Formats: sequence, C-alpha cells, structure tokens
Amino acid sequence: MNFVRTEIPDIVICEPKIFGDSRGYFSETFRKDKLEEFLGYTVNFCQDNESKSSFGVLRGLHYQLPPFTQSKLVRVIEGTVLDVAVDIRKGSPYFGKNVTVELNAEERKQLFVPRGFAHGFIVLSETAKFAYKCDNYYAPSHDRGIVYNDQTVGIEWQIPATKLKLSDKDITQPTLIDAELFDYNINLYD
Repeated sequence: MNFVRTEIPDIVICEPKIFGDSRGYFSETFRKDKLEEFLGYTVNFCQDNESKSSFGVLRGLHYQLPPFTQSKLVRVIEGTVLDVAVDIRKGSPYFGKNVTVELNAEERKQLFVPRGFAHGFIVLSETAKFAYKCDNYYAPSHDRGIVYNDQTVGIEWQIPATKLKLSDKDITQPTLIDAELFDYNINLYD
C-alpha cells in the first residue's frame, strides 16, 4: 500500500498494490499497522458501511460531533464517484478548504478522511457502490452536516445542479458559518 498526503496533509490517498494475472487479481485493501505507521496515530475501525447510488446522487457533507466523531476510510467497489472532504476545524490553516478525489473501481484508490472533516460524494457513473470503514459508531443524535453548495467552501461537483439527486436532509443543512464545528486545538482522537 502506498500513502500520499493531499494538499490538506491530514487527508491521505491510499493506493493499493494490485497483483493480477489471467485468473484475476489480488489486492490488500487495508492494513491497520501500515496506515497507523504513516498517520502517526491509532485508528480503530469498528463499523463498515456500503451504499449503492445512481448517477447524480450527492450524499453529504456529513460528520458527527464528539464523543462520536469519526474517521473514514472510503473506497468505490463499482463505478466512479467524486469524493470530497472539507476541513471544519476552527483555527486550522485549512479551515473551509476542501480536497476532491475521483475514486473508481478500476484504480481502487481509497481516501482516509480524519476526524474534524465533513465528508460527501457524488456519483459520476451510471451507478456506484461505495464502501467505507468508520472508527466510531453511527450516532443519529450527533449527526451533523454542511449544505453541499455552500459558496464559502466552493466545491465543484462536476454535475449541473439541475441533475443532482439529494435527500431533504442534505438540502436543508446549514452553511459552514452556521454549523456546529470542531476546534483545531482539541485532540479528536482522545
């Protein structure tokens, strides 16, 4: 597994080694020891999730408040998505900035999204199956979000607004300025 820091260094692209021959392929999709060695801290994944969505479905931007903050390791097992992480740690040098990475089933790249970031994705292919690991359980009472089209965040979703498919929840999320956020100086991994 190869790890690459993005323009926001806390967000990491994980590139698996794929071994293929006439029979198919083999790939190691997760190594806790290698990821933690690269990150410099412990991540204990405890929940796996999977979704299937059609073209234009936008899910996000979601996060959970303490004590249920989550890191995510996301990947696409069928199709293509544009994956997005937004730094929502007040005081961070990257506050309000976002990283977008195209993830697809062919390349098998993954994205590590740490605690303190809002996360979302949009489906660019006809359909997509999206899978991810979380290091904390889903807690509806602590579930929060930021509206997908917040102008201060400025995400380029690559699909015209008229073709987006959103849940009522995602349409009515607050802007970054009005959302409950994290403090950059507080360790979210304690």
